[in-house]
Order: sequence, then C-alpha cells, then structure tokens
Amino acid sequence: MSTFPERLKEAMSLRGIRATALSQATGLSKARISQYTHGVYSPNGDALCRLANALSVSEAWLLCKSDIMEPESPPLPDGLEPIHYRPFPVLGDIACGAPVLAVEQMDEFISAPDDTDADFILLAKGDSMIDARIFDGDEVFIKQADMVNNGEIAAVILDDEATLKRFFYYPEENRLVLQPENSKYAPMVYEGEELNRVRIVGRAVSVLSKL
Repeated sequence: MSTFPERLKEAMSLRGIRATALSQATGLSKARISQYTHGVYSPNGDALCRLANALSVSEAWLLCKSDIMEPESPPLPDGLEPIHYRPFPVLGDIACGAPVLAVEQMDEFISAPDDTDADFILLAKGDSMIDARIFDGDEVFIKQADMVNNGEIAAVILDDEATLKRFFYYPEENRLVLQPENSKYAPMVYEGEELNRVRIVGRAVSVLSKL
C-alpha cells in the first residue's frame, strides 16, 4: 500500500519537478515540502490542494484513496480537446544585447503545452530582439541543436556567455553574423579563427511573454 510521501515523490519525479520548483509553484516553503516527502507532516486541505494543482494530480490519488492519478475535470464541449502541460527546465538567462553568463538553474521549471517542440527555456534579458517580439524577461523555448539555418533565431555561447540573435553563416567566406532585431545594435561578426569562440546551443522555437 502506497503512502502519501511515496505518492508525492512519485508525482514530483514523473513531472520532473524538484522541491525548489514545487515550493515556488505552491507557495509552501522548501522545508515544508521536505517534511511532506519524509513523512514528518501531512498537508492540510489547502496545502493538499496546492500540491495537487502544481503536480496535476488528483488529491485522492495523493492521499492514496484512489488509483487514478489524473485529476478529474468536467467534460469539454464537442469538438474541443484538453491542453496537456509538462514542465520545461529553465537553464538560465540569455542576453538580448550584450552577452551574459548562462547560469544553470536546474531546480526551476516552467509548465507549457506538452506539444511544444523544445528541450529547455532560457530567460531573455535586454532589448536587442524587440523587433522579433522578444522582450526583456520573456521565456524563450529552445530546441537543442548544434547548427541552425540562416535567418533563424539562435541561442549562441560566446566564450562561456550566451546571447540570442538571428543567425547567418557564410561558409565560403568563413564568416558568421549574429544579427540583432533592434536597429540601435550593430551586428556581431566573427571570421576565421574567431569562429572557434562560437558554439550554438539551439534554435528558438517559441516565446512566452508576460504583459
């Protein structure tokens, strides 16, 4: 027979959510989450509801009163399909302007529709990509790749720093141009041996903006 701590840890593992991210999503302290996972305390009604919502599981399943993990929801009208979400890891900040260090933050996750063709999220900083509708603070979904097509927006590492720019590579000239989407910024141009400083992280596939 399963226990509440076992169900909680199982849900966290399946959703790819660690204690820090679950704490942020529920407003419960990380210490309290730890107490729940170790069986020191059991959640009250409000805390149980927050945990179930953040993990997209039913309260009854968490309490071991049901074998049905998914939360119940009212039927949708004919012709409509539910949107399913999954967590994407946030790897850190990426500059839209001068490059900044991409610091990994693997304890942080953001949920988005599970058909989003991306591997991770980088948080945009600066204003150099505003004409591409990428603004400071936006969550940029990245599909991991070691090469992108000309004209695509790429996440690029330059000397251990990351930046987001439109990508243009000219192999016959051994020349790379990282083009901002803001006229007040000049293109970043790399030629010859300078190309060894550049490493492509992936291709931007979608952006989540906050009003």
